[in-house]
Amino acid sequence: MNKITLITGGARSGKSTFAENTIRALNKNTAYLATAVAFDEGMKNRINKHIAQRPSEWKTYEKSVRVHEIIEEINDHHEVLLLDCITVLMSNTLFEHEVDWDTVSMDQVDEIEEDVKNHMLIMVESMRKTNLEIYLVTNELGSGIVPENRL
Repeated sequence: MNKITLITGGARSGKSTFAENTIRALNKNTAYLATAVAFDEGMKNRINKHIAQRPSEWKTYEKSVRVHEIIEEINDHHEVLLLDCITVLMSNTLFEHEVDWDTVSMDQVDEIEEDVKNHMLIMVESMRKTNLEIYLVTNELGSGIVPENRL
């Protein structure tokens, strides 16, 4: 039976570093599943910092959406999986829907939300079928201000 651990906290609070240090102490064959896309200089800089801080012996997989497609391969070659980060993964899945977020209808929002939720359920189900020790990093959302727009 596998173990899934969720590591959460505010944006830039040290979640990734905490997860990496926790896993580093296990001294096991680890896969790092990166979900970020380097869409601007700021994100490129953050990705490079993440690459520099994690152990070079960890194998990095890059998958910005539908991560369930790669879980079986990771399970075949590794003992531990660190997925960083669920928030980015959900955003990437959300942005696959090309809509005008200023004018999108609430019915469309409901459909998109259902699609994102289904992608996450498929991911978790694929993870449950493995022998991996899994660590998921995510941001805390919804405990701050009320967003000013539907997105």
